[in-house]
Amino acid sequence: MKPRYFFVLLTAVVVFLLAIAGWGTALMLGNSPLNLAQGGVSRGPMAPGLIPGQSPIMVSLLVNPDRLEAFTQLAVNPGRRGRSHRELAELEQSLLAKTGLDYRREVKPWLGEEVSLAVTDLDYDHDGSNGAQPGYLLIVHSQDPELSREFLQLSYATAAIAGDTDLVLDRYQGVKITYKRPVNPVPNGDLLASAVVGDYVLFANHPQVLRQALNSLQAPSLSLAQTETYQTALASLTAPKLGLVYANFPALAAWLGQRPALDKNSDQTAIEQTLTVALSLQAQGLVAHTALTGLSTNNPGEKAENVTAIKTNLVNLPPTSSLVINGQNLAQQWQQLADGLAPHSPLQQALSKLVGDWQQTIGLDLTTDIFPWVQGDYQLIFLPKVNPSQSDWVFAAQDLDATATDVALEYLDQLAIAAGYQLSALELQGQKVIAWTSLQTLAKENITSLQTQVRGIHCRVGDRVILASSLEALSQVLDKTGPSLAEQTEFQQALSTLPGNSYVYLDWQRGEQFFSQQLPILRVLELSLKPLFKNLRSLTINQDPTSTSISNSTIYLNLGVD
Repeated sequence: MKPRYFFVLLTAVVVFLLAIAGWGTALMLGNSPLNLAQGGVSRGPMAPGLIPGQSPIMVSLLVNPDRLEAFTQLAVNPGRRGRSHRELAELEQSLLAKTGLDYRREVKPWLGEEVSLAVTDLDYDHDGSNGAQPGYLLIVHSQDPELSREFLQLSYATAAIAGDTDLVLDRYQGVKITYKRPVNPVPNGDLLASAVVGDYVLFANHPQVLRQALNSLQAPSLSLAQTETYQTALASLTAPKLGLVYANFPALAAWLGQRPALDKNSDQTAIEQTLTVALSLQAQGLVAHTALTGLSTNNPGEKAENVTAIKTNLVNLPPTSSLVINGQNLAQQWQQLADGLAPHSPLQQALSKLVGDWQQTIGLDLTTDIFPWVQGDYQLIFLPKVNPSQSDWVFAAQDLDATATDVALEYLDQLAIAAGYQLSALELQGQKVIAWTSLQTLAKENITSLQTQVRGIHCRVGDRVILASSLEALSQVLDKTGPSLAEQTEFQQALSTLPGNSYVYLDWQRGEQFFSQQLPILRVLELSLKPLFKNLRSLTINQDPTSTSISNSTIYLNLGVD
C-alpha cells in the first residue's frame, strides 16, 4: 500500500467523523445530549503529546460522533428523521467504502471522545535515497479498551488468514508495537502498525512513526504540545470546541510538494507560520475561531491602527450580493498581508492567485492603482451575472483626501484611454458618472450593428468614491429605495456572531460556482466535506482587532435549518 493511499484511508475515517459533526449541526433545532449553550468541550486534544513538534498538520475531533448523532435525532423534526438517517448511512458508505471497515459494527462500540489524525514527519526514515516517506498517525480514544483490543486482534487474524503478511511483535519503551510485514516486500512499502497506549489506540503507516510518537510522549519537549506556537495559539482559543485543526505552513507546503525536508535556504522557512482552528457549535451552524502565528511585523506587539468598526454601509448592499467585504485602510491591511504571509505558503499562493486573476480581468494593478489611496472605510461587493461563473463587482471607498482621489481617478482614466477605451460622461440615478467604453461590431442574420461595451465605471457620491464593472452593478448599489442585504435576517444573524463590523461575508449558494473556479482548493474542500457544504448557506469572517503577536479571526458557517 502506498503511503498516500494509506493516508487517504485514514483521512476518510476522520473526515467521516468530522462530517457527522457538520451534518448533525446542519439539522439541529433544539436541545440535545450535547450542551449547545457551550458549543463543545473546554479541553484540548491529548494527541499533541504524541505528535512530534515538526508535524505539518493535525486534525482532531473532540466529541464522540454518537453524541452528535443522538442530538440530531432528538433535534430534527420527526418527519425528517428518516431522511437524516439515510443521509448518515450514505455518508458512512461513501467515505468508508474503500477502508474495509464496518464502522457501526467494528469501531462505533469502542470509539471514545477523541479521534486525531496527523502527518508526523516529512520523511520518517530520513533516508534521502528513497525519497520522501511521510509519517501518518491516527490516534483514537477508546471508551472500552477490551473491545478495542478485540478489534485489533480480529484485524490481525484476518491478515493472518489472508496469508500475504506476517505479523511482527516489537516492544519499544515498554509499549507493544504490532505491524504487518508483507510476505513479498516491495521497495518503500508500508508496514501498517498499531499500538495501545493507555486508553488510546494508535495506527501508523510504519512502526518507526509509532516509535517517534512514543519518543514524544517520553520526552515532552519534543512534542507538538510543548511547542511555543501551539501553546500560544491554543491559549488564545478559549471558546468550547468540538474539533481542532493545526497546520504548520512551511512544513505543510513541503509535504504537499512531496519534499523530504524543509529547504533551510528558502525564504518560506524564515517565518514559521502556523494556523490553529477551533470548531464550535452555534444555533444555526458552526463557528471556527482561528489563530495565525508567525506574522512578520516591524513592531511586534504593536496593535494595528485605524481598526474602528464601520458604522454604516457606504452603498446599498443588493440582496443578490455573493460577496461583501467591509474594511478600513486597505493599503495598511494589504501590506500586513503581503509582509505577514510566508512566501509560497498555501495562504499566500491562494491570495496571490485570486488577486492576480482579478487584476487580469479588470486590467489594473491593484497594489499600485487602487490600494495606496484607500485610507478610510471601504466595501467590495460581488454580484453574480446570468452566467454563474462570472461576476460583476463594485468597490466603494471613503474620500478622505479629495486631491489624492482626483489624482487616482485621473490616473485610472488615463490607463483606460491607453488600453483603447473612451471616456463617456453619463448620468445614472441623478449622479454624474464616467464610463470606460468601446464600440464593437455585432453581426446577426447578415446585419451588422455597433454595440457599446462598458469596461468600467466610476462616480463620486458625497464623501464616497464608487468604481464598478458595469452600469447594472452601479445602478443596484445607488438604489436606496430597493431591498437591501443589510435588512435580511440571515445577514444580520451572521454579523451578530462577530466581535466587530469589519467582515467578509460570502453567500455560498450564490457564489459557489464563481469562487470555486477562482480558488480550486474550495472545490477540493467541497468534495471532501460534501455533507457540510451541501447545507452551507453563507460564510462570514471577522478579524479580531485586538490581536497583537497572533492574528485571531472568527469564521461563522451558516448551515441553515429546513
